[in-house]
Amino acid sequence: QAPSPRKDIRDCSADPLYLPPTATNTSVRLAALRGVMRTQGTHAYIVPSTDAHMSEYISERDARLGWLTGFSGSAGEGIPQPSSAALWRTGSATQLSPAASIESIGMWILKEVPVGGNVTLDPFLFSIDTWNSYSRALHGSGRTLLPLETNLVDQAWGDQRPLPSSSEIYSLPAEFTGSSWQEKVAGIRQQMEEHSRRPTAVLLSGLEETAWLFNLRGDDIPYNPVFYSYTLLTNTTISLFMDESRLSAVARASLLSGCPGLLCVELQEYGQVSAHLRRYTQDNVTVWLGTEYTTYGLYSIIPQEKLLEENYSPVMTAKAVKNAHEQEMLRAAHVRDAVAVIQYLLWLEKTVPQGQVDEFSGAQHIDALRWSEHSRGPSFQSISASGLNAALAHYSPSNGSSRALSVREMYLFDTGGQYLCGCQTQNVESFARRALWNVGLNYGHGTGHGIGNFLSVHEWTGGSPGYSWPSEPGYYRDGEFGIRIEDVALVVEAQTEETFLTFEVVSLVPYDRKLIDLSLLSPEQIQYLNSYYEKIRAQVGPELRRQRLEEEYAWLQESTEPFPLSSARTVALAPLALAPLLSVLLSGLGA
Repeated sequence: QAPSPRKDIRDCSADPLYLPPTATNTSVRLAALRGVMRTQGTHAYIVPSTDAHMSEYISERDARLGWLTGFSGSAGEGIPQPSSAALWRTGSATQLSPAASIESIGMWILKEVPVGGNVTLDPFLFSIDTWNSYSRALHGSGRTLLPLETNLVDQAWGDQRPLPSSSEIYSLPAEFTGSSWQEKVAGIRQQMEEHSRRPTAVLLSGLEETAWLFNLRGDDIPYNPVFYSYTLLTNTTISLFMDESRLSAVARASLLSGCPGLLCVELQEYGQVSAHLRRYTQDNVTVWLGTEYTTYGLYSIIPQEKLLEENYSPVMTAKAVKNAHEQEMLRAAHVRDAVAVIQYLLWLEKTVPQGQVDEFSGAQHIDALRWSEHSRGPSFQSISASGLNAALAHYSPSNGSSRALSVREMYLFDTGGQYLCGCQTQNVESFARRALWNVGLNYGHGTGHGIGNFLSVHEWTGGSPGYSWPSEPGYYRDGEFGIRIEDVALVVEAQTEETFLTFEVVSLVPYDRKLIDLSLLSPEQIQYLNSYYEKIRAQVGPELRRQRLEEEYAWLQESTEPFPLSSARTVALAPLALAPLLSVLLSGLGA
């Protein structure tokens, strides 16, 4: 291509070719892996970007695809082969979907691997659905899909592979849980008893499942306070597979407090889960598991007639419903977080006009503002995107590759904090998307997801009282800008004679007034805004005063001034439910 006059686009015609600071020369690593492949007699080896627990984020130790290829994206798969190699990116609207990726990979394998050849992978790094998809893609082709329990990338990586975490695994204080772990275990056992299949055990593979069940936390995974573990909970026993040497004294005493007895936790080595499960399933048992977080490696150990499969385990669904205490903690967390975000918005108004802020420094600043007594850092990698970068829904900046913020461009920042009292950030998609659908537009990501209580920022959710989730409709114009609203809400019972459910918005930061055209709002929408702003003043204002942030308090008062109803459009719009402002933001885009 001809050199571009724009400075924010890399010139691929340069000679020698420009490589960014993040580029990795992987030739030696690929050669090492091919050597290991030859010893195993494998023609192709599929390397995923997942860990053994299907975690959203993975540790450096599990970043096998990143080590091999330099790929730093959140989802992808690579396949080295003796004479060639290929990398697929999956997951976002501008990249291959997982299904399309597997179809594409299958076609590549049929071309590159000879008939009679074998395609191998580590079954403890692939979901059940992904394994089945590869199996179907190769069925009848003369190529064989083989599971290898020894990970070939780990062998090639050798002693350069990062060590596992050695930090302490601790008990979450009782004031931040709402229920003891013994009460949670009793609740899951009751579900087992009441299920029509009467399962004898529940297998937990998701890291947040075990962390929630036992009220334990760690830091093995970025942004999520979890630790490597599995749990097999039966009618009479509790087996917890983990590195028990890392347990704090308080946590160990809590887990062993019921010994001997039905509430005695048997601590076993993390790597023994497969052998233990294989022994357990030799008897007349039924194992209940959630397929979304269970790898094919564990799943294949259990005979089909002894399986009870559902998308999510009973622990995953139980933890999604926040009890009354957890709901109060979520509200409290958002008051604290609103203070940090207001400080950030005021800081932006002062520094951006002076040209002193770029995407990366902005992300660092909001993360720093969140640190407080009950804060435990960000809950996901901060999205800080200016101008055309904001058109990428999940763009995150890096040091050395970051656009400057400008008063002439849209700036999208999507960040969240981990608090001991909560984590912030199924779908009522048609309501949230209606304003876009009415003008023939859409957005390429989900509208909402569950939010954990000092756990994962993304978790399964539903539509009963106690569920929490953010409503995040948006619009993205490639090469220009992106916008998104993220209102975190609790599902609560409506104050009506009949039984209805409604949403209580708990996030407490005002919308940017510069992006609101009142002439396009109905009176009902303006009343909603004014009511919401009154709530923000009442709940966040006193906290700003308590922290003696008087400048921020004045900013809040100005930013939440009531809008005049006289500015409303004369023809009322239908309620937009979860996205009351989306039509306003869209109206100025010429869509």
